[in-house]
Amino acid sequence: MHEHDVIVVGAGGAGLRAAIAADEEGADVALVTKLHPVRSHTGAAEGGINAALREGDDWELHAYDTMKGSDYLGDAPAIDTFAQDAPEEVVQIEHWGMPFSREDDGRVSQRPFGGMSFPRTTYAGAETGHHLLHTMYEQVVKRGIEVYDEWYVTNLAVTDHDDPEERHCHGAVAYEIATGNVEGFWARDGVILATGGLGQAFDHTTNAVANTGDGCAMAYRAGVPMEDMEMIQFHPTTLPSTGVLISEGVRGEGGILYNDEEERFMFEHGYANNDGELASRDVVSRAELTEVNAGRGIEDEYVDLDMRHLGEERILDRLENILHLAEDFEGVDGLDEPMPVKPGQHYAMGGIETDENGETCISGLYAAGETACVSLHGANRLGGNALPELLVFGARAGHHAAGKDMKTAEIQTGRSAKSEDGDVEPPVEPGAIEAGSSDGDVAADGGERSSSDRRSDAAMVEPKETLEHTVRQERERIESLLEADGINHAEVRSNVQETMTENVNVFRKEESLNDALRDLRRARERYEDVAVADPSRTYNTDLIHTIETRNILDVAEAITLGALAREEFRGAHWRAEFQERRDEEWIKHTMLAWDDGTPELYYKPVLLESQWKEYEPKERSY
Repeated sequence: MHEHDVIVVGAGGAGLRAAIAADEEGADVALVTKLHPVRSHTGAAEGGINAALREGDDWELHAYDTMKGSDYLGDAPAIDTFAQDAPEEVVQIEHWGMPFSREDDGRVSQRPFGGMSFPRTTYAGAETGHHLLHTMYEQVVKRGIEVYDEWYVTNLAVTDHDDPEERHCHGAVAYEIATGNVEGFWARDGVILATGGLGQAFDHTTNAVANTGDGCAMAYRAGVPMEDMEMIQFHPTTLPSTGVLISEGVRGEGGILYNDEEERFMFEHGYANNDGELASRDVVSRAELTEVNAGRGIEDEYVDLDMRHLGEERILDRLENILHLAEDFEGVDGLDEPMPVKPGQHYAMGGIETDENGETCISGLYAAGETACVSLHGANRLGGNALPELLVFGARAGHHAAGKDMKTAEIQTGRSAKSEDGDVEPPVEPGAIEAGSSDGDVAADGGERSSSDRRSDAAMVEPKETLEHTVRQERERIESLLEADGINHAEVRSNVQETMTENVNVFRKEESLNDALRDLRRARERYEDVAVADPSRTYNTDLIHTIETRNILDVAEAITLGALAREEFRGAHWRAEFQERRDEEWIKHTMLAWDDGTPELYYKPVLLESQWKEYEPKERSY
């Protein structure tokens, strides 16, 4: 058993910043990560980091742009906290050595991004995330923070109180990929989940293969609600063959979108008469697919993104990496010809419900970054707001978990925040079916349990006893997967990815969402019969992927249930049957809680007022 004050699960941008913050408070902190830190998906972020740094800009303008971008589904306390903290975080990483692109006078460069009223996006060429990741990893090494590299966390050690808000997280269980050992990590003060996105629930995604929704699924099964899971961002500029991202920085520098008739359709067809290509991502993605569906797409699949007019010098200075991506994956020279692009799954606005300090309703359990939902992004994330989110809320979670005295959160978490029950009627019963479990359906997955399936004396269980029990459970589960005969997980995963891409994409219909839920139910039933063909104990990627597929199933079902429940058109969520934003009914968060293995749908209010200001929903146009 490994013991630390704070355990951070995941070592991308949010995890690294959380670990540094906990270390700043004097905590004994460790990072437990299934990837080496500099291989984390934060490194693929290209565009930039938004912060109000210059004269003429201020945090209130940034906050307003973010709230408007969220289509008024973001929570004001989170948005205002974020906009106020972002400048300090950007200055901090610059002092740590972040190699920002600069103007001739030495100032950090800032460029326009979609949905922003001021050019406030700082950047480092088209490799901002890569440089951010390395800058913070240097700090981790400098501080001597322990990194358990290539340890895959598979479960949380959580007490099994009936009420999730009375539960406590005492640590996590991880599988060491190099040896096959399953061991416990005791967190004396807190566990911070920073596991990134869930893009592998789709088959056309900008996300890395490792982005399988691990943190979301583990927290969900432990009793933490998931929030606004239907809000999935489809980035408008991904390469058709692979889903590789083409940065919004191309459009920020002046790149132009054309259809097959060489029309600049964002203006000529009235999708965004003021901002054109720099409208928010949901608007541009819908515009592109509308053009394709109207027969004006190139090869009936994509549109062109042209940056040739920017000139070779400017492209090589600010967007050189984009040239390499287009050449390597599409065989296109961006200096001489347009690049083919189409929408692809990119980001999850929803996730693990937290407050402004990163804390969940389970004591001792935190989340930050894309796996969390604070809710900063609401129904649509603005480009350039993801990386400062990692910094701001990663830092806040790390400080709070390590015991720093912080302002009491305004955002309430857990079922006690419920304002009304949900009434969705899915075509099939959702919920728990899994492979490799020795105990069957669970209440608090990872909690100490008695023969009656629930401990009456849960409050009396010692922290290490809860962790030791969870370790035993995981060892049994993994052994059963290795010893069983059955189908390969890849058959199940591909079925999930195909139905999600087909039925839960940019344009959504009730019939299609119901089809997806039926497909997901069949996938769950098939998952009962999965087995791992590779019997080895070292670097068994088949086993890792089998465990990940369970998480993909959980998050895919949550996305689809939320999409079926929300009967309106808001931000990234477009419903064929409901072609307008319905503020009177739907300025509320879609919540899913899992306790006895059956998802419970309910709602909680959106907070449009913080201690600093109040927002009034307005028509959202660009």
